[in-house]
Amino acid sequence: MRRCVHFTSLWLLLFFLFHLVSSKILSNQGNTMINLYNLLQNNTVQSPFPWNSTRDPCSWKGVACNSENSFITQFSLQFFSLSTPDFLPVLCQIDTLESIDLSNNHLSSIPSGFMADCGNLSGLRELNFSTNRLSGSLPNFDGFLKLEVLDLSHNSLSGTISLQMDGLVSLKLLSLGYNQFSGSVPIHLGKSMVLEKLGLYSNQFVGKIPEDIANYLNLIVIDLSYNNLSGSIPDRFKELSNLQVLILSSNSLSGGIPQFLSSIQTLSRFAANQNSFSSVIPTGITTFLRNLDLSYNQLNGSIPSDLLSQPNLRTVDLSDNSLEGSVPENISSSLVRLRLGNNHLNGTIPSSSFVSLQNLTYLELDNNSLGGPIPHELGFCKSLALLNLAKNQLTGVLPVELGNLSNLQELKLEANKLVGEIPIEITQLQGLWKLNISWNSLNGTIPSPISRLQSLHSLDLGGNNLIGPIPESIGTLSSLIELQLGSNELGGRIPSMPLSLQIALNLSSNLLEGEIPETLGRLKRLEVLDLSNNRLTGIIPQSLVGTGSLTTLMLSNNLLSGSIPSFPPVVSVDTDLPYVAVDNVTNKTDLVDPTEPSPTQKTKKTLSALLVAVIAAGSTLVISIEAFVVLWIYKKAAQNQSPNDVHKSNIRGKEDLNMLYTI
Repeated sequence: MRRCVHFTSLWLLLFFLFHLVSSKILSNQGNTMINLYNLLQNNTVQSPFPWNSTRDPCSWKGVACNSENSFITQFSLQFFSLSTPDFLPVLCQIDTLESIDLSNNHLSSIPSGFMADCGNLSGLRELNFSTNRLSGSLPNFDGFLKLEVLDLSHNSLSGTISLQMDGLVSLKLLSLGYNQFSGSVPIHLGKSMVLEKLGLYSNQFVGKIPEDIANYLNLIVIDLSYNNLSGSIPDRFKELSNLQVLILSSNSLSGGIPQFLSSIQTLSRFAANQNSFSSVIPTGITTFLRNLDLSYNQLNGSIPSDLLSQPNLRTVDLSDNSLEGSVPENISSSLVRLRLGNNHLNGTIPSSSFVSLQNLTYLELDNNSLGGPIPHELGFCKSLALLNLAKNQLTGVLPVELGNLSNLQELKLEANKLVGEIPIEITQLQGLWKLNISWNSLNGTIPSPISRLQSLHSLDLGGNNLIGPIPESIGTLSSLIELQLGSNELGGRIPSMPLSLQIALNLSSNLLEGEIPETLGRLKRLEVLDLSNNRLTGIIPQSLVGTGSLTTLMLSNNLLSGSIPSFPPVVSVDTDLPYVAVDNVTNKTDLVDPTEPSPTQKTKKTLSALLVAVIAAGSTLVISIEAFVVLWIYKKAAQNQSPNDVHKSNIRGKEDLNMLYTI
């Protein structure tokens, strides 16, 4: 048997050698590929290894040769789940290699033999070990004289960087992001000063940004984001006349935004969000920019009148600062994203510019002091996916033109002073997944065609003056996970609710009557149910016990009778505390004291004086519980945003430098 296995292996080897002889590839490289083939067989979870030993190595997956297929030039084994690096020194025996790409594997180290042997490859221009499991300190790259691209990002390399790369005289792209490097930002990045793209993001670098980086006059990309850098932006950066992208986000930088940035004609992207920059925004800063992100700083003063008007401008994020004054009226028609939320802006929303903003997909002006009506001209912004005007002092009615925004996914108008009815045109927004117009003074009924909004995940109409019954059609919203209708004047019975509800169903502080529907027990994923402060009668349905996910049940201040079902200990049950024990230990189970009067009326925001007197002993605890639940609901809502959430920060994730910084 052993002789048979030996004969089979020998036959395969001879067969492989025969094909090597018949191919044009150099014999020494053919032998090296045999060794690599054998070494890689048990080095990956991919079985069998995706190389066909009976074919020319130039046809193997991840292998590229010159035009005559006479020698190998590229070796690219991405996503092969390679874990053992013992094949790497053998790879360096292919002396014609120009590119080695072993990204997205499980390699934990680079053998010293690889560094010694591959350093002698005269034509090696690209080396990519990104997204592996490399640890330890940065290797010394002496000898890699032709190397132009070095990518070691997305690993666990650590320690300081000093002279390890000083010998890389041809280096043009260096990506060391998403590691654990510490100490100062390195300045020895190749003696010939030809570096073009520098990515040191998401490390632990400290101290000031060294001015000597400006010695690399060919730099077109600098990304130092997500470190612990302090101080100001070096004045010598004005010498970088080729700079196109400057990203300094998420550090501890301070001082002002330099005026000289407006004079770098090549600069198209500047991001310095999440720092401690203060003072005013200089005029002319967007003269050449396409993308500007200064959010989450301490900038003050007014927005320069020319800032939004530049013809090449695409995205501007100035949110979460202390900016004052009005929104500039002159807005470029090329603008795609505009975020000015969480400032101290006042005045009205400029209307004339919106007629030409056909490309605008994202408009955020929330948490300011803007007044006046919502401009009906917003209906011309047909590309809008998000419109956030929440928490201002806007007045007037909801413009019917909002129904023209066919691409809208999120509409947030809560906490304003809006009046009038909900226009039926809103129900035309069939791509809408979040609608929040709560805490205004809207009246009228909930439009029955709201069932058209089949993409809706979250609906919040609470805190208004809405009347009439809850539409039966609301039960057909099959994607809905949160429904907030509390603090209105809705009457009638509770209709069937969408089985998809998960975060919360809040119908509290209305005029709802009748019994609690047994069908609410079908909401198996619902976590919070608030039916308090209504006129509900009858008993608590036993079906609510079996919902499975319920954690909070609020039923206080109704006309319920009977006993409390035995809920699991994890469920917090809030009823009329003077008359019933909240826990399931005591035998006091009457929901209503027959000797006391029942509530028959309510205002929008408070209980009647009679009811307050009746429940005085438990009012403090009830308020505390309800406040806790409201906060909990909003926290859960924040945790359950849709994966395609269009209102995420404009702060980017980290991608490959070559792809990310293509201008």
